[in-house]
Amino acid sequence: MTAEPFDTVLVVDFGAQYAQLIARRVRECRVFSEIVPSTMPVAEMLAKRPKAIILSGGPASVYAEGAPQVDAALLEAGVPTFGICYGFQAMAQALGGEVRRTGQSEFGHTELRVTEPRSTLFTGLPESMSVWMSHGDSVWTAPTGFVVTAESDRAHVAAFEDLTRRHAGVQFHPEVVHTPHGQKVLEHFLYDLAGCRPTWTMVNIVDEQVERVRAQIGGKRAICGLSGGVDSAVAAAVVQRAIGDRLTCVFVDHGLLRKGEAEQVERDFVASTGVRLKVVDATDQFLGALAGLTDPEDKRKAIGRQFIRVFEQAAREVVAESEAHGESVEFLVQGTLYPDVVESGGGEGAANIKSHHNVGGLPDDLQFALVEPLRTLFKDEVRRVGEELGLPPEIVWRQPFPGPGLGIRIIGEVTADRLAVLREADAIAREELSAAGLDRDIWQCPVVLLGDVRSVGVQGDERTYGHPVVLRPVSSEDAMTADWTRIPYDVLARISTRITNEVREVNRVVLDVTSKPPGTIEWE
Repeated sequence: MTAEPFDTVLVVDFGAQYAQLIARRVRECRVFSEIVPSTMPVAEMLAKRPKAIILSGGPASVYAEGAPQVDAALLEAGVPTFGICYGFQAMAQALGGEVRRTGQSEFGHTELRVTEPRSTLFTGLPESMSVWMSHGDSVWTAPTGFVVTAESDRAHVAAFEDLTRRHAGVQFHPEVVHTPHGQKVLEHFLYDLAGCRPTWTMVNIVDEQVERVRAQIGGKRAICGLSGGVDSAVAAAVVQRAIGDRLTCVFVDHGLLRKGEAEQVERDFVASTGVRLKVVDATDQFLGALAGLTDPEDKRKAIGRQFIRVFEQAAREVVAESEAHGESVEFLVQGTLYPDVVESGGGEGAANIKSHHNVGGLPDDLQFALVEPLRTLFKDEVRRVGEELGLPPEIVWRQPFPGPGLGIRIIGEVTADRLAVLREADAIAREELSAAGLDRDIWQCPVVLLGDVRSVGVQGDERTYGHPVVLRPVSSEDAMTADWTRIPYDVLARISTRITNEVREVNRVVLDVTSKPPGTIEWE
């Protein structure tokens, strides 16, 4: 039985950070979205049979040399289209309207006044509302057939609609949280103007991906490298549901995981999925490869090279075991997510271990076809798929964790002793944040050991020279930008007190209050 196809909304990316956020907001309306570049030919866009098209914002002026434009053919193809900010201006210009450099810019919170009470976009919304603006140019005259539906102090055409052609546009950004009624505006376009169906649900997503995987792999076998993170765990769970015990997962324990995580993968993941798991304890090999290294990039590359060697040997063993039973292993499962696809240009090719390991592809004699059941999903959707598949919360809601693990959370050389210290400090921080109910409010909270730094302290009436640790709690939606999380002082106090009392090598706990940008989430 073939799953009912979803309505698809194309989000045309004009080069700003908005396209991914718009795509996510569309999916929150339970409508599938796909990001495409503004350079894609109209024929290719229409070949995807979109139910609607959204033109995203962008940093350019429509008058700038080389600025991306909207082909009028796209707007005349009968597909409902919604222009946002730059996309609004580009739509107006393509259809014969006028865009001017008025010198009257608007940035940030702006009052929007609805001027057409019969507007589809603003049905049921206040006549005056706060929206988030970010523009220099302005639409001066709407194209023929469009009705102006809203204005602001510096944009007398702040929104328009053409109900006959089912086109609409707004100068503001409905996708950002700073526009309180923005999601409702987007829903009005999707449901009322474009006629999209809200059928993009977790049950349908799981069923569709299982069906796709089953069709792709057929009667062959597959292998998956489990990292202990949510992406690889959910990808493996989808494939296991599709092909059962013809999937073998390889878990390389590089000795750089947090306290209890290796045991959790071996115990909880197998118990919840029934997957066949091959565990390789390679702690000594990784520590040997890291000996004497202090440069962050050198450490990443060493971990990546070692991972390839260990995974390669494990994969050879799985292939040999399968061939001994007359079966072939032809597929490699990866937890690639949609942001990875978008940011890499959507390229496809020979199997590579995920880029966060900073490594190249597998050897030529170990080529596999890729199976990427999560490549159309954002992180929040992956977590919901994991819940639908019955994975335990400890796995589904695990904070993002870098491939090189604690190896890049120790400033300086990585040693067994330093890893032991960091594991204990990290475990205390995670335990207290969980006890305070903050797990889902925090994107992640790296704990960093300043291994090459000693600070003076007093413990037990004795002068000490211990290591400082850094708490790096951040809030984010996609890790592209982040802000430091305002953790209650009493929680911070408990974390600090416990770490300095229970981890004797640490005598100072500090808090990183840097946003991203300028700082990255990880220190290395």
